Amino acid sequence: MLRAGALGFGAMAMDFLLAREAGAAPSPFTPKPATSSPPATAVIFLTQVGGPSQMDLFDPKPELARYDGKPHRERVETFQKGSEANRVLASPWRFQARGRCGMDISDALPHLAALADELTLVRSMHSEHNNHGEALVLLSTGKIFLGRPSLGSWVSYALGTENQTLPAYVVLRDPEGYSTHGALLWQNAWLPAVHRGTEFSTRGAPVLNLQSARPVPEESRHDQLDLLAKLNRAHQAAFPGEADLEARIQNYELAARMQLAATEAFNHGAESEATQRLYGLHDPVTRGYGLRCLTARRLVEAGVRFVQVFTPIKPFIQPWDTHRNVDTEIADIAAMTDLPSAALIQDLKARGLLDSTIVIWAGEFGRLPVSQNGMGRDHNRNAFSLLLAGGGFRRGHIHGATDDFGYRAVKDRVSIPDLHATVLHQLGLDHRRVSFPHHGRNETLTDAEVTGAKVVTELLA
Repeated sequence: MLRAGALGFGAMAMDFLLAREAGAAPSPFTPKPATSSPPATAVIFLTQVGGPSQMDLFDPKPELARYDGKPHRERVETFQKGSEANRVLASPWRFQARGRCGMDISDALPHLAALADELTLVRSMHSEHNNHGEALVLLSTGKIFLGRPSLGSWVSYALGTENQTLPAYVVLRDPEGYSTHGALLWQNAWLPAVHRGTEFSTRGAPVLNLQSARPVPEESRHDQLDLLAKLNRAHQAAFPGEADLEARIQNYELAARMQLAATEAFNHGAESEATQRLYGLHDPVTRGYGLRCLTARRLVEAGVRFVQVFTPIKPFIQPWDTHRNVDTEIADIAAMTDLPSAALIQDLKARGLLDSTIVIWAGEFGRLPVSQNGMGRDHNRNAFSLLLAGGGFRRGHIHGATDDFGYRAVKDRVSIPDLHATVLHQLGLDHRRVSFPHHGRNETLTDAEVTGAKVVTELLA
């Protein structure tokens, strides 16, 4: 039962749909109505692993230059060794007021900076943990504890997909390997398994194990698939109410449908030369991340609900983790990601998709205002910045503020559960009502009774 066997997923392809029994359960990916008329229908989450430094990218602090090398007036909360001297470190990056809105962004991100009038900049984010693993899990799931569904899984569960041949939730990681905590960042946990993030690759086959193990004669394929479907449904009928079994059947069927659709989504050659150059596909420095950003646009265009794009893992799996040198290390990761990130926003806008697509650019925490090992900065859970674009967010808007040194968020503070609640709101979902029964409790993404999560209306257009 449920074995692809010699048929393989490739042999299933579209014939599998014809073999499906009339009594099968409806697809969990069927589009579901939102609770309101939302501005957004999809999300692209550009996950910036490592903790981008707010005072070197988005949050200029003249006091850092004024007190450079002097003891910070407050003993900061350190995570790793090297910051014991507690001496202020000025930013090596120059800030400029960008666009008509006058948004200050550093020269480290010139391409995103050029889009300031399209961006919402939140300077008052804060987290609960200084370790990458826990903080990334918090960013993805709303809690620091493993074993909870990710934001993408909740969106898939609540809204389904607008394309029945592709998953609702797709993950685009570096083909070279996994970032910190890997697949734990896109897990479904106790939500049905079909809502787990599906990994697609921009190198080689888009989805592993999707092609046939060996050719199957055309004349026998349909009969084999028909028999397989009948056996699967008979087996399911013997175990009524087994959600995991139904989810597994649906996963196999989705895999069959994906064979053609996934290949088409990754047909980057169908894009114009201008579009390929826009994403930096001509440059080996930007090509890897550019392919993932371009694929994200193609997937959303095809009806995928949630796409999560991860940063490169080389030369380091946490590329924004600037412990040694905020000058050279930021320059390295910015060179790989800035142009493709900006290209994604530009391309979505040009195609009329930005208004209905939320783009999130965010890491797990920020950095300290003091020096670590000379020119580096340690982790800082007390303040960080992120960018939002499209999806009904206020354009050219700056929200919140940190103290004079960028150490703590002090004005209009925004938590990660607040961010999640606001994203769901823009998708037409009430974060307090999208729930799933688990261990006698109706679980939600934000767990507002515990976290105090709220929709940040000041961010909305």
